[in-house]
Amino acid sequence: MTDDALPLSAADLFDEHMQAELDGDLDRTMATMSDEPHLNHVPVRAGGFGAPAVRDFYSDHLVGKFFPPDVEIVTLSRTVGADQVVDEFVFTFTHTQPIDWMLPGVPATGRRVRIPLVVVVRAVDGKVAHEHIYWDQASVLVQIGLLDPTGLPVTGAEQAEQLLDPTLAYRAEF
Repeated sequence: MTDDALPLSAADLFDEHMQAELDGDLDRTMATMSDEPHLNHVPVRAGGFGAPAVRDFYSDHLVGKFFPPDVEIVTLSRTVGADQVVDEFVFTFTHTQPIDWMLPGVPATGRRVRIPLVVVVRAVDGKVAHEHIYWDQASVLVQIGLLDPTGLPVTGAEQAEQLLDPTLAYRAEF
């Protein structure tokens, strides 16, 4: 972008940021971010505050290591404001490698996971100032076999399946 070009919208900026992450380009990813960004994978409190900490987290755990080979991302919705974008996805993958940003310290289980995931991105002065990423960790743990849902008010992939097809039967017992 040249100095006289219009700044990217929050949505376009986030798309550029995500593409850089997916391409495994750490420098391009960081170039989309403000001087003092923060990144928070809320369920596991992974990420960082400030450019050096965010860069280290991206380098060690995310950019170029973000997705298992069979990842599928289905966008369900996008809400865009003047300086913020909220994306709702269904995120599907097979846990064939460590995924530190979601399952820190958990070795690959080989199990399939399908979860709703929400990303809230704030843009300040044409740069990503923060990413807050939310998902139901209990659902992930059920799907990889680390949590027995018996007697608990939790579900597994059914959460994502219902978002993809709202005509599916809803929970009958409470």
